[in-house]
Amino acid sequence: MTRDWYAWHADYDQPDSALSRRLAEVREQLRQALDRAPTGPLRAISLCAGQGQDLIPVLATHPRRDDVTARLVELDPRNAEIARAAAAEAGLTGVEVVVGDAALTDRYADLVPADLVLVCGVFGNIVEADIRTTVGHCAALCATGGTVLWTRHRREPDLVPTICDWFVEEGFTPVEVSSPADGVGVGVHRFTGPPRPLPPGVTMFEFVGYDRLASPRTEEQT
Repeated sequence: MTRDWYAWHADYDQPDSALSRRLAEVREQLRQALDRAPTGPLRAISLCAGQGQDLIPVLATHPRRDDVTARLVELDPRNAEIARAAAAEAGLTGVEVVVGDAALTDRYADLVPADLVLVCGVFGNIVEADIRTTVGHCAALCATGGTVLWTRHRREPDLVPTICDWFVEEGFTPVEVSSPADGVGVGVHRFTGPPRPLPPGVTMFEFVGYDRLASPRTEEQT
């Protein structure tokens, strides 16, 4: 990958940026998912977790914080270190940050099916066929009754409606999907299908990067 994904996170600090608005929506949906989660221990996984700016701040202040065992998988060690430090500062002893390829099913084998699956900043950085494949794997990553939270830009061509259809085909029920007018794509789906085994040794997707996928006029939002 040629893009510096550590520097890319700077846009989260710009209040008017698409990434900042998307982050706010993701955090709100995470809070709601935790609010409606069943009592007892909860498992969460985050693919391509970056600096953990979505899950960690929400857990830090949520009443269910100590119920959650979470694994954040991120390839860039600089981003992973920031996430690890943030979790430690918040006293989130149940949060583990792993440096590695988030596309590998083996990264999650001992923590799935999970009650909360985050696939944020992924679908805008992989080819369409890999999105479809990853949606299918979400049915194995997610526990029955659990929630998948995902993002995808809403520029034309807008693939969000198709992604929603794919989730339904895999046994998910839509909970919330942002409108095109919002300018940021955030989707929430609950898995209502039967449990599925997670296949070992599988690469779910290749992280290409939006800059390599996009047309010359396309910008930042993933």
